[in-house]
Amino acid sequence: MLEIAIIIGCIAIGSGIALVAGGLVGIGEGYVAGKAVEAMARQPEMEGPIRTTMILGQAISESGAIYALAVVLLLIFSVVLPLLERFMALL
Repeated sequence: MLEIAIIIGCIAIGSGIALVAGGLVGIGEGYVAGKAVEAMARQPEMEGPIRTTMILGQAISESGAIYALAVVLLLIFSVVLPLLERFMALL
């Protein structure tokens, strides 16, 4: 019974860490967008390539956050819920 509680606790901690890492991606994307606006203000003629590079970089970095969310949902619904049902049956 204690082993199940430890597994559930570790998965909860890991899920929280993954969600925090996914949330930090938003901070980085905001920083990149701000720097891109600064670059466009300095060189308006380069607006198109700067915007394209910014959107491509943000899409690539956002994919990491989406993968983190997918892993968290997979852990919660495929591992934790069955273990939690088993744990409750033991009580």
